[in-house]
Formats: sequence, structure tokens, C-alpha cells
Amino acid sequence: MPAENHSAVTEFVLGGLTNRPELQLPLFFLFLGIYMVTLVGNLGMIMLICLNSQLHTPMYYFLSNLSFVDMCYSSVITPKMLVNFVSEKNRISYAGCMSQLYFFLVFVIVECYMLTVMAYDRYVAICSPLLYNIIMSHQICSMLVAVVYIMGLIGSTIQTVLMLKLSYCESLISHYFCDILPLMKLSCFNTYDIELTVFFLAGFNITVTSSTVLVSYAFILSSILHIRNTEGRSKAFSTCSSHLTAVGLFYGSTAFMYLKPSRASSLGQENVASVFYTTVIPMLNPLIYSLRNKEVKDAMQKTLRRKLS
Repeated sequence: MPAENHSAVTEFVLGGLTNRPELQLPLFFLFLGIYMVTLVGNLGMIMLICLNSQLHTPMYYFLSNLSFVDMCYSSVITPKMLVNFVSEKNRISYAGCMSQLYFFLVFVIVECYMLTVMAYDRYVAICSPLLYNIIMSHQICSMLVAVVYIMGLIGSTIQTVLMLKLSYCESLISHYFCDILPLMKLSCFNTYDIELTVFFLAGFNITVTSSTVLVSYAFILSSILHIRNTEGRSKAFSTCSSHLTAVGLFYGSTAFMYLKPSRASSLGQENVASVFYTTVIPMLNPLIYSLRNKEVKDAMQKTLRRKLS
């Protein structure tokens, strides 16, 4: 393609999840159901935390922010995907594609750091319980959340600017949303430097956050093992189990997507991994924290009794 035509790509075509027409409608209803559960679950968690004073603690303050992030980054991807299931041509404008990429990166990076902050909160609660209210004061919690969102904005801005500098010779994105790796494959030029930068940024975010989580839980495990009371040990484990489950699901799928060369896995494997962390995990997080958390279940029962009485 001549150089003067590089800017001619004004819209992209999303390849979607499948090329089989008979699967489009069943997938539409499946992901519509997942999205509705995601919205209801996360919005319900936020409202539950707001309405119950016993949940006005740092742990649930971070959890309400996690629910907000899950709701937002699922909403960046899923509505457009649902429209594409019932459309003949899955088009998205250049500006729409870059906007989707930007906000997706904001929320996925924020999720990464929010889970890390939650791990630090559990570390302070279990390893320094007498100083918990001092260390995790309202001001400190607000500052930590602000830093988390700033990290998301900085990381997303850098990566989106890199993608805006690229020239695109093709318009068919072999994916169901505008993500970095599928977009780089459409570039007219070699993207090795940009791919290296993206790999470094993703590696930095995942390494820093996951190592912080691992160190926090190493200290937590050490403290729990020193608890001689079996009931106390069980209670300490239960306060961490939900967070550990959420961390394992999120980091496993994101590491598979971004900590590898762009051609190291098949399109099907990439789609499965990205569907998992963009649509399934945001739905599972409120279920994990509600089904495995006694305080949340008690608050839910209390709220329901209050509404019915």
C-alpha cells in the first residue's frame, strides 16, 4: 500500500468470536445473560456496602471500588460485542476503536493494582491487627485508591498513544474487541519496538503487583501458622480465600494474554483467555466475595429483612 494511503483506514471490522452463523444468536443470549449478572452482581455489591454500616471498613471500601471497576471494564467490551452478534458487518470507527482500547486498558490496569491494594489490606489486618485502624485510615485508603486510578490512566495513555502513532494497512481485526496485540498485526510497518514496550509495561504491571501480592501472602501465611487457636486460624484463612481466588483467576488469564510473544498461541486460545478476564471474571468476583464471605452474607440477610419488614 502506498504511503499516502496509510491514513485511509477510518474504521475497522471486528472478526468476532466465531464465523459460524448458527452460533451467533446462542452466543448473544449467553453473553447478554453474563453481562446482566455482572451488572446486577457488582451494582448490588456496591449498594450492599453503602447501605450497611458494618461493611464500612477499608476491606469493603476497596471491594466496592473493585466492583465499580469490574462493572466499567465489562461495559467497555460487552455491549459492542452483543451488537456484533446480531449485525452483518461488525464495524467500529477508528476513534471508537481507540476509545475502547483506552478505557479497557484503564480499567484492566486499575483492576490489577486494586487487587494488590486489597492484598496489602489483608496483610495489615492479619499481621498488624492492633495498628490496623491507624495504618489503614480513611485518608490512606483514599490515597491508595487515587494512586491505583492514576496508574491505570498513565499506563493506558502511554499504550494508546503508541497505537495512535501506527499506520494501518488492514482493517480486519482478528478479535472481538480492539486490543493491542490484534491491532499491532494490522500495522504497515514492523512493530517490534512497540511490542517490546507493551511487553515491558504489561510485565512491569503484572510483576510489581503479583510480587507484592505474593510477599503479602507470604507474611500472612507465616502469621496464620503462628496462630495456635484453630478457630482463629480458620477465620484468618477465610478472610483471604475470596481474594486469593479472585487474584488467581485474574492474573492467570492476563499473564497468558500479555506475557508472551504475539504469535505464541492460537487465535482460539487468545479469545478464550480474553473472554475469561473481560466478561467472566467481572461476573465471578461479586459471587466469590458474597458466597465465601460471612459478613457479606449477614449484611445481605439483614438488608433483605429490613426491606421486607
